[in-house]
Formats: sequence, structure tokens, C-alpha cells
Amino acid sequence: MPHSRHIHFAPFALDLVNECLWKGPEAIKLRPKTFAVLEHLVSKPGELVTKQDLIAAVWPDTFVGDAVLKVAIRQIREALADDPKSPRFIETAHRRGYRFIAEINSIATLAPEEIPTQRPSSRSSLVRGPKGPHYENAESPHDESALVGREDALSRMHEWFDKARDGQCQVVFVTGEAGIGKTTLLEAFARRIAGDRSVRICSGQCLEQYGMSEAYLPVLDAITQLCRNNPVVVGVLRAFAPMWLMQMPSLVTASDRESFGREAGGATRDRMLREICEALETLAAHEPLVLVLEDLHWSDFSTLDLISYAARRRRAAHLMIVGTYRPAELIASRHPLRTVKQELVARQLCEELPLEYLTEQAIGEHLAVKFPRNQFPSELVALIHERTEGNPLFMVNTIDHLIAERLIESHDDGWRLTAPIDAVKLDVPDSIRQLIETQVDRLDAVDQRILEAASVAGAEFPSAAVSAALDDNLADVELRCEELSRRHQFIKECATELLPNGQAVGRFGFVHAVYRHVLYERMSASRRIQLHRRIGLRGEELYGDRTTEIAAELAMHFEEAGDNTRAARYLHQAAVNAMQRSAYREAIAVSRRGLELLATLPDTDERARQELHLQLTLGVPLIATGGYAAPDVGRLYQSARELCERLEAPAEMSQALWGVWTFHTLRGELSTALGIAQEFLWLAERFGHPDLAMRGHWAMETTCTHQGDFGPALQHYVRALALYDDGERHHPNFDPLNPGVAMRCFAAWCAWFVGQPDRSLTLIRDAVGIARELSEPHGLAHALASAALVHQLRGERRLVEQHADAVIALSTEHGLVLYEAMARVVRAWSQIGRGDDDRLAEEIRQGMVAWRSTGADLMCPHFLALLSEALPPAPDDQALRVLDEGLTLLEVTGERSWEADLHRLKGERLLERAQDGASLDAAEACFEQALAIARRQQAHSLELRAAISLARLQRTHRKTHVARDLIAQIYERFDQGFDTLDLREARRLLDLR
Repeated sequence: MPHSRHIHFAPFALDLVNECLWKGPEAIKLRPKTFAVLEHLVSKPGELVTKQDLIAAVWPDTFVGDAVLKVAIRQIREALADDPKSPRFIETAHRRGYRFIAEINSIATLAPEEIPTQRPSSRSSLVRGPKGPHYENAESPHDESALVGREDALSRMHEWFDKARDGQCQVVFVTGEAGIGKTTLLEAFARRIAGDRSVRICSGQCLEQYGMSEAYLPVLDAITQLCRNNPVVVGVLRAFAPMWLMQMPSLVTASDRESFGREAGGATRDRMLREICEALETLAAHEPLVLVLEDLHWSDFSTLDLISYAARRRRAAHLMIVGTYRPAELIASRHPLRTVKQELVARQLCEELPLEYLTEQAIGEHLAVKFPRNQFPSELVALIHERTEGNPLFMVNTIDHLIAERLIESHDDGWRLTAPIDAVKLDVPDSIRQLIETQVDRLDAVDQRILEAASVAGAEFPSAAVSAALDDNLADVELRCEELSRRHQFIKECATELLPNGQAVGRFGFVHAVYRHVLYERMSASRRIQLHRRIGLRGEELYGDRTTEIAAELAMHFEEAGDNTRAARYLHQAAVNAMQRSAYREAIAVSRRGLELLATLPDTDERARQELHLQLTLGVPLIATGGYAAPDVGRLYQSARELCERLEAPAEMSQALWGVWTFHTLRGELSTALGIAQEFLWLAERFGHPDLAMRGHWAMETTCTHQGDFGPALQHYVRALALYDDGERHHPNFDPLNPGVAMRCFAAWCAWFVGQPDRSLTLIRDAVGIARELSEPHGLAHALASAALVHQLRGERRLVEQHADAVIALSTEHGLVLYEAMARVVRAWSQIGRGDDDRLAEEIRQGMVAWRSTGADLMCPHFLALLSEALPPAPDDQALRVLDEGLTLLEVTGERSWEADLHRLKGERLLERAQDGASLDAAEACFEQALAIARRQQAHSLELRAAISLARLQRTHRKTHVARDLIAQIYERFDQGFDTLDLREARRLLDLR
């Protein structure tokens, strides 16, 4: 072990190796930069060290202002108990710098066995409290009177933490109304467990001004704070959660951007949840990790998904997730957290800790702790309880009011009430709001202006935002904020924030959300508009081409400023950000808000361009949640198409027209879909745009497949694939289906129909492989569902069931109603013949109802064919009616790919109930018609099936002519797939003599 070098200046010793300060056996924790400032001063005893020298030494690669240095000096003085007015250690040279004036007693090198065993934590985990973050090793004293009445609650928190320490993941909800003491309880809990240096604590806060629009806001906030100055955490994210690391630009290196950028298209909801849970569980594999998420009544959907996902995993991990919320807010807003929490409670996957108002006894204990040796009359406790009803925040403000009015004063023999209890009317306002306004009015005008600007900046804010709002000097603003924070008046210090230009500024937060609301609402509307606009413009200036990082924040400021053009632009970017995290519901809400704002602007080409981009962004999450054929989807893409025609925008037209085409295709309007596919190719010639050509051939391939034109469909597939590069990066934010996946799926169907079963299998396996690699939910669900259909065509029931189960699991997780409905239909078919076919028939019907509920009619003829196979022979001809329904429907839709098989299945049903020659003739006519249709479509697989059915009829009923030669003729066309069910049956019939 190395020796430890100590510098002694009574009664302290500075340990340069372990970077800590000792006072005898007591370790005094210092932040790394604070320690570095002290070390630099001690290294030059008696010398004047200029501010510039200190900044250059401690922050060599960062631009920081004097205010940051002043914070470090103040923290050093607090650690040394040094009075700046009569200093013993650090002397200030006004406007120049600082001087270390204490005598250096010795510089010693200790052997390992002499080094004290107690050491401060080397981790400087940032604990973000509900109203502002603070360091778990902060030196400032804590008022223990605030914990009175919360001992039982604190004890329960420690019980749950002990379970987490034992490897049982814990999810805890701390609930209570505004001012009940949730913040105080969690801060006390964090302080106590932080005494163990192995514990990591991080916290993020949901913000009312963003609400549900910013996906994973508190989680990203917490993880970012956990990563600061902690390469181990960053390394875990890089290994297990690269998509999350990409959401934190300040932590991403150039090589990370290049490496992870290629994977950005795979940042699905499932992947985002899986990655962060694996990262958290890795961090908590050996050491406890506590994640605190504040004010969940303002949370986004994705954060709730994460809480639920983590709770359900229940893997062994020393992980504790603590969330706070206000029940009244939850009920009033019908926030989805209510449902999430109820489900977790029902499954016993979470704990709940409701906080109640304080009793008279607790208030009395609070006064006894806060005012030791007080001589208050006993009636004072009852009076305070009556006026505050035991609300801790109101109680604290009421007591502060008594002190400010000098009704409570300190004397040599203790604290006293300065007036008779009967004269103390507690003439305070009837609400916390009025009480806070009274306190604000006592501040000087400058502090009032700063706090008002801060309320516009947000629940948490950098001093630079306040400086921008007031157009004041940043250093002066930061000093004022520091002083207010030091007095714990309204705001508290959070951390240091690094701006894009490299400048470090102080970050602050309101002690309670009520303070911010009161200050915000005191201002006139015109004043708020002015301040929001200044902050927004300054944010644009500071972030430049990195404004995407703060898009939601800028959108909020510009909307409040009445600049709807800018607000809509940043709402669009916020929607794109949400899509990159697969946060569909947030993307829908943000996009729709942007369109609402644009509707208030004059109808110009610029507005039309913004509207078009928002519509195209909105289309994908609408498809994800409602299906391609939903009326909203059709209207949206038709509107986008009209805007494209107006603006002559070929790239956007490709996306808009694709949305219109998919809408009509899924609705079974194939003649319209064919016209749109042809329009693609016409526009491709007109504009020379490659994406239009690729999508045109892809649309032709798909449309022709459904119409039963299998040969042309395969030709269009070849041309589409030639225009599409599999290495090309796909953007699922604007197109839910990857072309390289979907094209192969439809080609796989076609290959089976034209008599290439093995090629069909190869194509679908390639499609599924690419989809799995990309991990895009839509593409993977489409590929797996298509694979289930391919195996259904090949007669491989076990593989149909396996793929259908995978689709159902994926669709349930991502809310993909369309694919889940299809999978339930084919899964039920795969189980026919095992018994209970009536139940399976009902499952197919229910799947069709779910499918059609999205507006889709496509595929219904095939689903009806599958349903007929589940129906038992019956005198009422139920199966025949189902098959006739399918034949009638395909005449309406033009979906003729299943036509031949519908006629064949009808013939099989007629054959089952044949009692006379007329019935046999009817069955034979169906088989002959199936043969004719299959020949016309060049669908050799369907032609073979029809021939097999015809041969069975002729052999069983001793017809004068046989179909053996016909089967042989068709069989000879096949050069693959001889292990499939149909070809094996054909071979069996051919071998019969």
C-alpha cells in the first residue's frame, strides 16, 4: 500500500492521497473541486493566490465565473468553521483573490498502518431532492426538528431499504398532499443511508411545465447526475444502455456517437426499458442503488412504464425505486399513474407510504427541538395546530411568521413568546399563498425580481436563465441566488451546470413548488411573456445547433411568450425526441399541440411546411397505437399529401403517399391502393427521387400480392430490393416498417404461391433475422406474423403456434393491436384438431373483431377460410356460409390471393355432406374453379392443392376419369419443398396404384 501524505494546520490535516480533510479522527467530506481549491491555497501558504490562478489550476479546461469559485471558498470556510469577517484560515483580498493564513505545523508521510481506517466516501453522488438537488455529503447543517412526527415513516423506509440491501428490488410510493413533508422525509432518509459509502443515490424530478411531453425526463435527470464525475457509471451505460447514453449529450464521446449512432434506429420502447433496467441492476448487483423520482403526478407515460417494468422484473438486485406523488392531483387529472400503482399494489409489487398531517403532539415536539429551553405556553401548540391543521409546510411558514413579527424571540434563558397567548391572534393570511406573498414582500426589490424571473425559468433553473430573463450581469445574479440559497429563502443550491460554451454556472431550485407558483402568478401576463421570450432566445443563442437537447423547454418558453411559430418548431423536435425513445403517447400529445399552435398562424408556405413535418411525425405513433387503417391515420396522411402537392416536396411526398397507400391497402380498397402505387412510379419519373421509385415498386409488390398477381409481385420485389440498400439506415420515427424486412415478407408469401416453398422459407427467415437485429417493434411483429402465415401455408402448425405466441407477446408489450389480432387468428388455427374446436372458432372470430376494429378489411377472406376449418360438419352449413362470406368480400375488396383456396375449401365441405350425384358435381365444380383460378394466377401451390382435392373425390367416388395425371403434371413443376405437407400428399397419391 502507498504511504499517505498529510499537511497539518491545527486542528486539521489535509490528506493529499485520499483527498480528504481530517479533524482529529473525524473525516470531513469535501467535493473534489472544493478539495482542489483548498489544496492549491495550502500549497502556497501566506501568498496571495489570484482568482485567475485558482480557476486555471482547478478548472483548466472549463470556463467558469467568479461565482463558482466563491461557492467553493464558502464550502471550505464552512468545513473549517472559518468566519470570513475574522478569518483564521482563508483571507479574502478584495477583488483580487485569497490567501491561506494559518500556520503549517508539519508535512508528514504516514505509513499504511498509521492511516485512519475511517474514510469519507470517494463518491459524490448527487441527491436531487423534490425541490432541488443537493449533495449527499453537503456540509450544511440539517434541522432535525423537521423530522418530528415522521419517525415511524422513516423507520419503514429503512426496513424497505434493508430488503433492497438483501437483493430484493423495492418499489415504494411516498404519498401526501403539498407541504406534507415528502421532501423532508426523503432528504432525511438519503442523509442517513449516505453514511454508507457503498450506497449510490440519484434523484430526478417531474416538472409541471413539461407534464407528459418529455419522455423519461426525471429518469434521464437522475442518471445524468449519477454519471457526473463517475466513469464507472458511464462505463455501465456504455456497455448495457447505449441508447440511454445517447440521450445525454454531455457524456457522449465522438466515438460513442459514431458507434451508437448506427443503432439509433433500434431505440425501441422495449429496448429503452430493457437497457436501463439492466444497467440499474448491474449498478445494483453488489452495492445498493436508490433511485428517487419526485412528483410523479406530473410524470410522463414512459417513466411510469419504467417503474412498472422494473417492478415486474423482480430480479435479484440491491435496487430501491422511490416515487412521490400527491393523491389529489392524481385524482383530479386522471393521471395514468393511478392505474399503474393500483396494478402494482394488486400484484404486491410495490409498497405505499402515505404521510398524514402532524398531530398537536408532533407540533409540540417540533417546537421543543427547534427552540430548545423554550418557555412557550402550552396553548401555543394548539393555536398553531388549529391555524395550520398540521400541514408541515404551513406550520413552518407560520413559525417563521411569528419570528419575523418578533412574537418569538431568543433570550439568555431560552426562547419566549413576547406577547400573552391571548394577544397572539396569529394574524396570518388564510392560505399558504397569502403567507408566502407576505414573505416575498419583505425582500428587497432586487431579490423579488430575481425570484420572479426564476419562477419563469422553472422549478429548477441555471442562474444563466435568470440573468437572461432580467438582462442582468450573470455574476451579480448568481451571487444573489447564492445568498438566497444560503438563507434557505425560497430557493436552494443544486449543482454546477456546464453550458454548451463550456461556461459553468450555478443551478438552483425552489424549496417547494408552491413558492414558484405564488411568485409566477404575482406577475402580470405581459411581464411573464417578456421573461419567457428572453429566456427562450437566450437558450437558442447558448445551445445553437444543440437546441434539440432542450427542445421541450424551449417550446414551453416560446408558447408562453406567444411565439407559436418557434414553439411549434420545438414541439416538433420534442416529438422526434420522444419517437427516438419509442415514447408513442408523448409523441402524439406533443405533435398535436404543435398542430394546434400552427392553426393559430396565418396560412403561409412556411406554416404549411411546419405543419407537414408535424403531421408526418404524428403519423407513426398514431399507426402504432391505432393501426394503419384507423380513420385518424387516413385523414392525417391525406392532409399531408395535399400539403406536399402544394409545396412540391418529393421527399415528404414519399412518406405522405406511403401513409395514404397503407391506409387504403389495410382497409381492403385495393383498386385505390393500386392507383397510388402507380402514382409513386409516376412521381419517381417526374422528380427523379429514388425513394419514390423504391416505395413505388414495394407498393406494387404488396398490392399485387394481395390481388393474386404473384408473378408481377415478385418482379416488383426484385426491382424494389435493387433500389434499397440493406445497409441503409432506416428511420422508424417516420416509417414504422423497415423496407428490407417488409419486402421480403411479401416476397415470401408470393414464393410459396408460385410453387417455391423453400425459397419462401429462406426469404421469411431472412426477414425475421433482419428484424431481430434491428429490434424495431413494428418490423419484428410484421416479420413474425408473416412467418406464422408462411408456416400456415406450408401446413407447419407447431411453427405457426411458436411464431404467433412471439407476436402476441411483442404486440401486448407495445400495444400493436393489428398484429396481435392476426396472431390470435392463426394461433387458434394451429390448434385445430386437438379438441375443443368450438372454442378455437370463437377465438378466430374474436381475433377478426379486433382486426376489423382498427378499420382493416384486408386479410379477412383468408381469416374466414381459417375459421371454416375450425367449424365442425353441421346440417346448418355454417362453414359454407363463412366461405361464401369470404368469396363475397373478396369481390368487394379485390383481394384475390385467397380466392382459389376458398373455392377448394367450399368443395371439401360440399364433399363431406354429399348424398347424391348433384352434390358431388357441385363439389367437383368448386375444385375445377379453384384449379382455373390458380392456373390464371400461376399459383402452383394452390393449383396442386385443388388437384389433390379433385383426385380424392374421383378416387373415392369411383369417377370414370382420374386426376392422377394432372397431379403428376403439376408435381413435376416443383424443384423444391418436397418435405412440405402438400407435396408429400401429392407424392402419396402418385404412388397409389
